[in-house]
Amino acid sequence: MDAGSYRYSFSSSTEKAQSRCRQPLARVGSTVYIPPLRSSSSNPPSYRQSGDRFIPDRSAMDFDVAHYLLTQPRKEKENTEVVSPAKEAYRKLLAETFLNNRTRILAFNRKPPVPTDSMLAAISEATASNQNKTTKSKRYIPQSAERTLDAPDLVDDFYLNLLDWGSRNVLSIALGNTVYLWNASEGSTSELVTVEDDFGPVTSVNWAPDGQHLAIGLNNSEVQLWDSSSARLLRTLKEIHRSRVGTLAWNNNILTTGGMDGKIVNNDVRIRNHEVNSYRGHQQEVCGLKWSASGKHLASGGNDNLLHIWDFSVATSSSFSSAANQNQWLHRFEGHNAAVKALAWCPFQSNLLASGGGGTDRCIKFWNTLTGACLNSVDTGSQVCALLWNKNERELLSSHGFTQNQLTLWKYPSMVKVAELCGHTSRVLYMAQSPDGCTVATAAGDETLRFWNVFGNPELDKPAAKTKCTEPFANYSRIR
Repeated sequence: MDAGSYRYSFSSSTEKAQSRCRQPLARVGSTVYIPPLRSSSSNPPSYRQSGDRFIPDRSAMDFDVAHYLLTQPRKEKENTEVVSPAKEAYRKLLAETFLNNRTRILAFNRKPPVPTDSMLAAISEATASNQNKTTKSKRYIPQSAERTLDAPDLVDDFYLNLLDWGSRNVLSIALGNTVYLWNASEGSTSELVTVEDDFGPVTSVNWAPDGQHLAIGLNNSEVQLWDSSSARLLRTLKEIHRSRVGTLAWNNNILTTGGMDGKIVNNDVRIRNHEVNSYRGHQQEVCGLKWSASGKHLASGGNDNLLHIWDFSVATSSSFSSAANQNQWLHRFEGHNAAVKALAWCPFQSNLLASGGGGTDRCIKFWNTLTGACLNSVDTGSQVCALLWNKNERELLSSHGFTQNQLTLWKYPSMVKVAELCGHTSRVLYMAQSPDGCTVATAAGDETLRFWNVFGNPELDKPAAKTKCTEPFANYSRIR
């Protein structure tokens, strides 16, 4: 088993009393990073005054212009040739362009040149504009958390999934037996549910695609479905697993659950007999589940160091009771040497999957899910707890455990470190990404919830297209 397995135990009465004094999701030790102000001046640079007011400054004089001004009147008197008006106008325009209306020969100080709307200036501005468009400015990444909230009673367990950020910009986090909701738009906190000790602690949370309904996995093997807008329990899925449900994943109306019994179950929440399929491939606890963006493939990781890729179309065509069809995985990867919890499908390449191994593996691996080939493997030097892709750039963010408990931003595919963010004092077990893809929330064993502006500011050039989201509880009135 991976280092640092299940450590949750019921605290003593003294510890509970101390925990009650700490308000969940209260702002603590705010360390908002303010970048240093760069000194700038709106005044133009001053020109050095030199020389005496009665003695000309030779360095400020143009002798070619002075020679022209002294000799030109004499040449005009000597030249008696009749000049056409057009040629005379051209000569005057040429003199004005090159002399810049200068008539003085002696200069007593330096004078800044007066800008003119010449063709050379226009060309220079056009060149500078093109360079600004082609040259991409380097993104600034703050090295400290933008916001820090207190998270008392957060279970320090590598195999659980206690943090998720919904499409309506509401973050859910499980602290012991209680699930809290933090509205990122308003900065407000509310308590959704507190389960009894016989059912708890809460072992997993996951938002439905609509951002309104929340699935909650419990230690007693049950799964609850809640409406967050009305704080109402819709239904409870029972007898899916024989032990705790440590991971959840939505695929439209299908809620996939992974348990400590090694079983993976697809549940259609619209019907009474919700169990429609199961996958059998893991011999130990399933701790990671992720559906691809297309909803066609499911990635599962377990404490048996295995990573499976399942085909949804094959699963739905088989009977739930048919044991012969329960082991038909698309790929079975055995490259990791520790539990596989961290999973992330690439947003810009649909068949690319990143996976991270536990304490004795410490590697991030990249898989081609079409061919089953391992494209790359990188030793990070510490336990990989979670992975997130940048939606706007080719970057991957990983969270780690001992020894630095850091976040590492990698450039893909070179896997060069872009930044390392430190602040947590215990392993960073849980990560969630904001709906705009720019802010990342992390929760660690140090019982703090931190927010990092690691992926930059959202792009406002093109409004995001409205995606049609299937309502998983549209027909809830039919459920008994």
